Amino acid sequence: MANADRRIRVTEYLDLELDREQWMCNRCGHDLGPGRDSYKKGCLLYSRDPREIHVPIVEGKFTFSPDPLWVRIVEFYCPGCGTQIETEYLPPGHPITHDIEIDIDELKRRLDSGELRIKEQRLEVAA
Repeated sequence: MANADRRIRVTEYLDLELDREQWMCNRCGHDLGPGRDSYKKGCLLYSRDPREIHVPIVEGKFTFSPDPLWVRIVEFYCPGCGTQIETEYLPPGHPITHDIEIDIDELKRRLDSGELRIKEQRLEVAA
């Protein structure tokens, strides 16, 4: 298979290129780092006060807006094109999560054996 045929859509804006084992922005093709590590390490981060997004709707102690002492919003952007790839709600001080881990060796084995195939950047079971 050619390189273009071994690129898999993982999320709406995130691809995994299997031959190079690289995370990529699927909008601009920017490399986001090794496929065996967290793609978030290759992204630009913006930590937001939750009140910027969830504006208080009433005055007083309970405003229906998240308390920034309890939660922060972290946005992850492609450094190449600025596309927002992911968002996390985390307690302050909590480390960034490692949310996607693919067994690349097993995936390659199953593709090479013909058990799986890639069609239009999607995995499917071979007939």
